Amino acid sequence: MRVLIVKTSSMGDILHSLPALTDAMTALPGIRFDWVVEEGFAQIPGWHPAVDKVIPIAIRRWRKHWFSGENRADRAKFYQELHSRHYDCVIDAQGLIKSALLVTRKAYGVKHGMDWRSAREPLACLFYNYRHHASWQLHAVERIRELFAQSLGYNKPEQQGDYAIARHFPTLLNDNSAGYAVFLHATTRDDKHWPETQWRKLLSLMANSGLRVKLPWGAAHEEARAKRLAEGYDFVEVLPRLSLEDVAKVIAGAQFVVSVDTGLSHLTAALGRPNITLYGPTDPGLIGGYGKNQFALRRGTTMAEISPEDVIAALKDELNI
Repeated sequence: MRVLIVKTSSMGDILHSLPALTDAMTALPGIRFDWVVEEGFAQIPGWHPAVDKVIPIAIRRWRKHWFSGENRADRAKFYQELHSRHYDCVIDAQGLIKSALLVTRKAYGVKHGMDWRSAREPLACLFYNYRHHASWQLHAVERIRELFAQSLGYNKPEQQGDYAIARHFPTLLNDNSAGYAVFLHATTRDDKHWPETQWRKLLSLMANSGLRVKLPWGAAHEEARAKRLAEGYDFVEVLPRLSLEDVAKVIAGAQFVVSVDTGLSHLTAALGRPNITLYGPTDPGLIGGYGKNQFALRRGTTMAEISPEDVIAALKDELNI
């Protein structure tokens, strides 16, 4: 059975889809998936053992200059690849009009997606042959597991979902001999940042722990922040710019992670590493970390209300570190 997944972004949403593939792989031996995903996240689906082909799409890049010759050529190449197979089932797990319009309706195969009450943008369901209900009271991971189960005709397992990507990093998984932690300090929204003074104080509290701390980054302003955080602490390492897969390797080998609300926090959960995620204006609720040893720390609606001492206490009480 050959299935096409339409789940283009964001990083957290893509990672939240992985347990559904594991369910399907277990329920329907021999099932294989192709996946349409934004080019910036194209590494992720290939980590799952049930995915054969990743088809990158560049909606974010195309929309800046939609009618340029280069982008028109890119779209023609994308549709040529999309149309190279006829699928037994097309599952639109994005639930947005743009993905349904640009991808799902043009794919070859019977199309499934969320129904009017379940899709993030209800009009997207007009492009599906079959529409399925998944309660908004479920965690995002469970909603997608429900969508796949109904689309492919099996019962959703009762046990917690398995991302099945940690095994992609076998040399680092569960190897804490390096003795380091990872601090994920970067996020897209200013109000989701933890103040630099708080990060610095947390580092000072860890100075005698014997652990090294690694600081990844993905953009120039994030590198500058990492260097400010690390200044004066010889046990703190500002990493070079890394690919997403290399960041995953670093996280997979960490003893624990402290993070703000960011896609890499969901990657930490998918890799099964212990994580304390700091929340302020966003409520972890039904979209927070999913998996073992994932803990949300929130003290109010602003990040500044979380103290470094709160983090140390959470590491001791929740992760026994």
